[in-house]
Amino acid sequence: MNEVVRAGLVQQRWTGDKESMIATSVEAIGRAASQGAQVVCLQELFYGPYFCQVQDTEYFSYTEAVPDGPTTRLMQEVAERHGVVLVLPMYEEEQPGVLYNTAAVIDADGSYLGKYRKNHIPQVKGFWEKFYFRPGNTGYPVFDTAVGRIGVYICYDRHFPEGWRAFGLAGAKIVFNPSATSRGLSQYLWRLEQPAAAVANEYYIGAINRVGVEPLGDNDFYGQSYFVDPRGELVGDAASDSEDEVVVRDLDMGKLEEVRKLWAFYRDRRPDSYESLVKP
Repeated sequence: MNEVVRAGLVQQRWTGDKESMIATSVEAIGRAASQGAQVVCLQELFYGPYFCQVQDTEYFSYTEAVPDGPTTRLMQEVAERHGVVLVLPMYEEEQPGVLYNTAAVIDADGSYLGKYRKNHIPQVKGFWEKFYFRPGNTGYPVFDTAVGRIGVYICYDRHFPEGWRAFGLAGAKIVFNPSATSRGLSQYLWRLEQPAAAVANEYYIGAINRVGVEPLGDNDFYGQSYFVDPRGELVGDAASDSEDEVVVRDLDMGKLEEVRKLWAFYRDRRPDSYESLVKP
């Protein structure tokens, strides 16, 4: 694994249609790659609006097969062309009526490595996700990529510490959290939860959010995408709270070993005492 991984996050506002959204995402990946990014993650449900602000079966039309759908195949070509690892959050149809909030992971040679399906599904005003998604059934996979072992946790998942720990136990060095999160509801948690998870689990986290107010509702997505290191410190500045932005940062993998020697959380875990945590 490289000692320094140059990683990218893409935050965008809704362009108005799927085709232009995919096109701007491909362009943003190219810009990240031109800056030397070796791995790039897009935002939650990247090629659509955040349609969960309403409950309407019309938006089932945004589903695709993963990996056999057109967007995954296109992005495999993009990954190979630029030599970058890609994390692609999409709306997956496994079969008619069986739909998931999913992220595909593609290696730098264009090979499809697998998927993560969002495990925790909210159902609150403006985030009617149980209408659209089944809870994930992939567990918490970690993917061996050209930049090392990475995991993906999607938006609302971040409020649940168990998954963060599962990624660490499986050897993740970077975990990406593509999101669609808005002002008012949980903005104060945005700079709290991911840094705390990075410290507790001793890896890097890339937190990605979209920007803007979309026509389907009044949720104001506030961007501020960032990377945080295992000491809980941001790597460079967070992105804008209102504009499209490509964030590219150098992640020093040597910090992982330093922190694990200093704070021996994995050594000092007591799984023998945690049985009550997994009872319904």
